Amino acid sequence: MTTEQSKEHHVGEWASLRHTSREIAEAIFEVANYDERLAEQIWSQQGSDDVLIRAFKKTDQDVLTWDDKTVERKNV
Repeated sequence: MTTEQSKEHHVGEWASLRHTSREIAEAIFEVANYDERLAEQIWSQQGSDDVLIRAFKKTDQDVLTWDDKTVERKNV
């Protein structure tokens, strides 16, 4: 069974490898119910409104990154 701590570490590493903000990666995995294949599909689509709304709820930052592309809170 995967612990919360190992999930967090995995998501952080996954985000770093994909040049994606941790908040977006966390939101992707939440939407994918921690299914890595589905998370990869969501990530490759680059722009799920549900993911972006969840991601910005996790932070007070106005700018996040998705695959090195800037996403601004005001555009979500």
